[in-house]
Amino acid sequence: MTATAERILTILPPGRPLRGRVMPPGSKSITNRALLLAALAAGTSRLTGALKSDDTRYMAQALRDMGVTVDEPDATTFVVTGDGRLRAPAGPLFLGNAGTATRFLTAAAALVEGDVVIDGDAHMRKRPIAPLVEALRSLGIAAEAPTGCPPVTVHGAGGFAGGAVAIDAGLSSQYVSALLMAAGAGRAATDVRLVGKEGSEIGARGYIDLTLAAMAAFGGRADAIDAATWRVAPTGYRAADLLIEPDASAATYLWAAEVLTGGAIDLGLPATSFSQPDARAYDLIAAFPHLPPVIDGSQMQDAVPTLAVLAAFNATPVRFVGIANLRVKECDRIRALSSNLARIRPGLAREEGDDLLVAADPALAGQSLPAEIDTFADHRIAMCFALAGLKIHGITIRDANCVAKTYPGYWDALASLGVEIVERG
Repeated sequence: MTATAERILTILPPGRPLRGRVMPPGSKSITNRALLLAALAAGTSRLTGALKSDDTRYMAQALRDMGVTVDEPDATTFVVTGDGRLRAPAGPLFLGNAGTATRFLTAAAALVEGDVVIDGDAHMRKRPIAPLVEALRSLGIAAEAPTGCPPVTVHGAGGFAGGAVAIDAGLSSQYVSALLMAAGAGRAATDVRLVGKEGSEIGARGYIDLTLAAMAAFGGRADAIDAATWRVAPTGYRAADLLIEPDASAATYLWAAEVLTGGAIDLGLPATSFSQPDARAYDLIAAFPHLPPVIDGSQMQDAVPTLAVLAAFNATPVRFVGIANLRVKECDRIRALSSNLARIRPGLAREEGDDLLVAADPALAGQSLPAEIDTFADHRIAMCFALAGLKIHGITIRDANCVAKTYPGYWDALASLGVEIVERG
């Protein structure tokens, strides 16, 4: 089998304001939640406005492997039909580097009668999952992940009895979301409680709110007992039709492209219409070139790469705090941001513990500073550094096809706005 050639793209600064209309793809976060919840419901659910990307296709295929019918009648729709049960797959579920799919299905595997192995690619095999495995064990579910990362084996018993589970979500809010959604299909009520240093101040708490809203759309119920505990009722889920909003993380690149070039890009809906946490970045982006001196990224983690590249052109330096979790994303994003910004100009960024300091220099705009960006196979690193190429000559993105993880049409979207992109080869 021939390996796919690496795609290498150089972004040419447009030298003019970018104007036009670009509709971001559907939300990855909502799409993968909705796919799982629809699979756990009896009947047929129609998910429109959905994202079709590597991450959601891995989830859809895994559900098919577990006995659920998932049809794709068009480019933005999934039609999910099932009887409310997941079945043991014939072999391991391969989920690439899809964190949502891996964490969500690890918990959902407890509802299967039989063994389920959840695995991923080399990058996913470095992403921690031990806290979720320990939480499942505390509910009486047999599971193991010998390395603390995938592959995970869950010995499902067709459901679980409920009770109480404590989870340290310091590394990922996805652990909490996974338990909440699985608990809705449990045999008795389950109390899900956050513990650890994050406690009720968990980073990315907005993604838990997103999970609770998705559960409610499919008939689930979770009541807040206090700021760090939810009681999930064993209601099961009912089939529903759901219109999925555009992806706020993807929107951040377009909002940033607009302010960097002084343009006007119509996304089809205002920032205030997004329910996803990363939409909080809009007000910061709108303040450019006067970003605040300190930005707490804990509640909009996937927007931090966009903001960090924008900060390179800000009037004053910016320190990013509350971003330790970025070290265990698709790559170590703090390291990827600091090292690639330093490739553009030495000293442009540095790490201090888990903080990222961006020196900021508006004079970078218009300069020729050839730099090959190492994306570390991370879609967000590729997309955010393309923004640098809107202002600096010589920015080249390696492994550019990694954007297929969440935004397959990204390069076409930039081209539609008039950005010239040169492919090496």
